[in-house]
Amino acid sequence: MNTMTKTGSGLKGQDFLTLLELEEETLSALLSEAARLKASPIEPVLAGKTLAMIFEKSSTRTRVSFEAGMLQLGGHALFLSNSDLQLGRGESIADTAKVLSGYTDAIMIRTFEHSKAEELAKHASVPVINGLTDLYHPCQALADLLTIKELKGDFKDKKVVYIGDGNNVAHSLMIACAKTGMDFTIACPEGYEPDEAVRLKALEAASQTGADICVTHTPQEAVAGADIIYSDVWASMGQEEESLKRLKDFEGFQVNEKLMTYAKADACFLHCLPAHRGEEVTAEVIDGPKSAVFRQAENRLHAQKALLKMILS
Repeated sequence: MNTMTKTGSGLKGQDFLTLLELEEETLSALLSEAARLKASPIEPVLAGKTLAMIFEKSSTRTRVSFEAGMLQLGGHALFLSNSDLQLGRGESIADTAKVLSGYTDAIMIRTFEHSKAEELAKHASVPVINGLTDLYHPCQALADLLTIKELKGDFKDKKVVYIGDGNNVAHSLMIACAKTGMDFTIACPEGYEPDEAVRLKALEAASQTGADICVTHTPQEAVAGADIIYSDVWASMGQEEESLKRLKDFEGFQVNEKLMTYAKADACFLHCLPAHRGEEVTAEVIDGPKSAVFRQAENRLHAQKALLKMILS
């Protein structure tokens, strides 16, 4: 039986649920390790280790990047959908956590309610990684930071602007900026602001780094002086029934070539993907010379490998 306990310095043996768990020094070390692994991808330091991957939400980037990452680190990943687990027949999260802890070295979950990830972590004796919940997407934020560092050299005096819904991606990006000292502004329609409890947590983190956290309803004002402009779909997974309403509510919040002119001349565009061209972003922007979305997508692999290595080795 696996006997790993959630103790130790840095990230070793620790859960990764929100990004708030990482101290500034640990986050910096993780990003440096991600860059090193990107340059030298095959490093079998996790030989004999197994990652259980629970998917209650479908995925392209999360599944492939974690599975490929474990392989490149010498370990193995198990894809587990609801139909593969007794969760789909009513077994509790607690029982699932205890069983998987006896078989594997870590558990990644991609699900809806954030409380499920917290419950899993509470009862698992091995580290739990949040691959996405409705409240946070911290693995995406790690890739975002790695990409911004590659594009801009460092985080000093940088401004990141998110245009769209105050969702899980916005929450984790806001925390990532707060942790690294970058100014963060979200421009969203009224009623689509970030969760207030999450915003307060980001503000607390920002108080330690000097980052500025702002919420506005005017995209043109938001992107003034921006180094990075970021967007996501207007209707996330599980919100499909709201698509028509959201299309109307988000009129004027599309990232297009005109909006990009309000930012710095060397501003770059990021998107967590999948993207709906013609809705939250035009094809001219996402497929244009200022876009780094496919570098950003690739960086999910490298950032998560660094995370896995620091947690498991």
